Amino acid sequence: MLQLIGFDGDDTLWRSEDYYRHANEEFISILGNYVDLEDGHVNDTMLETERRNLKLFGYGAKGMTLSMVETAIAITNKRISASDIHRLVEIGKRVLQHPVELLPGIRAAIEEVSCHHDVVLITKGDLFHQEKKVAQSGLADLFQRIEIVSEKDADTYLRVLSGFSLRPDQFAMVGNSLRSDVEPVVRLGGWGVHVPYHVTWAHEMEDGLHDDERSKIVTVDAPSAIPAAVAKLRELAAA
Repeated sequence: MLQLIGFDGDDTLWRSEDYYRHANEEFISILGNYVDLEDGHVNDTMLETERRNLKLFGYGAKGMTLSMVETAIAITNKRISASDIHRLVEIGKRVLQHPVELLPGIRAAIEEVSCHHDVVLITKGDLFHQEKKVAQSGLADLFQRIEIVSEKDADTYLRVLSGFSLRPDQFAMVGNSLRSDVEPVVRLGGWGVHVPYHVTWAHEMEDGLHDDERSKIVTVDAPSAIPAAVAKLRELAAA
């Protein structure tokens, strides 16, 4: 029987990627003073740099800022000015200070799901930034446990499940990223509720799910539909 439901944080409970997109637009604008932006190589180089740096800096605004600086220095052949590097750092600071804006209906959805299941928050990223967002969200009281992790993979989910003495087939994860929130759980034998956000980081849009695995995932278009999706998975799990 389905017993534990996990919720992602960024772009599942509250807005996040919008702020990163705005930061990237500012980054591109600054580099436009040094290079031709027509061929789109700035975005490609930035994404490649971020992916390469994930194991060093992890996820979040701090890693993004360092990657922006590294990318800017490389693309401009070290011609970027100290004042513009300072502007990049300030962009990163603003992302770290953005307000926490809950997605419409998410609190009610968590409350309804928690009437039938234990619920846990599993969010990845910079510890200080994620702790701040959780505190400001006003949702912490709804969760039996809050896990802030550096990566969402099979080992992470198994560790969380062991804390509840549960098997993977007793767990479902709710999130906007198939790559991080859903695929690892389904691969373990669990279930997933996919709640796509209107913008998603390119790195998180990639997944390796097979058709038979997608049968264990329910996709919804709004937080208000999450309780019904969980109920559907509960029926599938019982069967």
